[in-house]
Amino acid sequence: MRISKSMVFTLVIALIVSWLAYTFWLAYQPKPQRFQGQIEAQQYLISSKVPGRIDQVLVKKGDQVKSGQQIFTLLSPEIEAKLAQAKAAQGAAGAMAEQAEKGARNQEIAAAQDQWRKAKAASRLMEKTYQRVQNLYQDGVVAEQKRDEAYTQWQAALYTERAAYQMYQMAQEGARDETKRAAQQQEKQAAGAVAEVEAYAADTQISSWHDGEVSDILLRSGELAPQGFPVVTILDMQDAWAIFHVREDRLKWFTQGTKLNVTIPALGDEQYTFVVSHVAVMGDFATWRTTDANQGFDMRTFEVEARPSKPIDGLRVGMSVLLEHTAD
Repeated sequence: MRISKSMVFTLVIALIVSWLAYTFWLAYQPKPQRFQGQIEAQQYLISSKVPGRIDQVLVKKGDQVKSGQQIFTLLSPEIEAKLAQAKAAQGAAGAMAEQAEKGARNQEIAAAQDQWRKAKAASRLMEKTYQRVQNLYQDGVVAEQKRDEAYTQWQAALYTERAAYQMYQMAQEGARDETKRAAQQQEKQAAGAVAEVEAYAADTQISSWHDGEVSDILLRSGELAPQGFPVVTILDMQDAWAIFHVREDRLKWFTQGTKLNVTIPALGDEQYTFVVSHVAVMGDFATWRTTDANQGFDMRTFEVEARPSKPIDGLRVGMSVLLEHTAD
């Protein structure tokens, strides 16, 4: 019986000593460092290049949208008026180009021909008149002054005939090549103006360029939307990541490509694998921590981005992400 009690006492002492030794061992083991981050996701702002009044917002918060799906529409009477003006200018430029290409009308050519014939007949008459006056001058019937006047009228009639003939030829030939090219370029310019206004008009029907979930609607039907102002915000949860703020003395644990085993309390106790994708220095405000008041240096804080290795169901922006790391 004494042996039994002695053995029990010895065993108890051994257990106490072992427990104390284990406690001291645990006390000197490095404690795991806990890092807390949060989930972020790619955000897209849906806006218009042109100002206008919101006609309809075709989505609501929480809707899943696809690329190419219409999001909202604008009312812009100013663009409709500019489009009408541009089309009218295009029509006028087209008519001018067609006129330059076709040349003068048949009636204009005939009128120019008649003017030439009229001038030609007048020239022939003045030539005969001059010959008669010349003969009379040679016979001494009329003075030299009269002969000179008849000659001048004949020469003037010849010049008038030539000018009328040139006008007739111009009417037959039509516009110059330079005039035709200028008219064609003006027509192209007018067409470009129409295309520009039509592009603005098309931008009153706004569609999404990305897949995602509607997270916010900033303007409603009837409100004025300035140029470039975001009307609807879309989040792409397929392009999500976690952000941690890490002091530079611990940054060696977060090199690019490092795998992190984290938990997301909102989704339960399951662990998820994230991979460090980017490390960036934060701004100067509130990122410094002194290591020693008397000597040493100040440590900066870095922003670390880590992306999930595979899609996570139920992941939402703002969820906390917990990481525990035991120092080597």
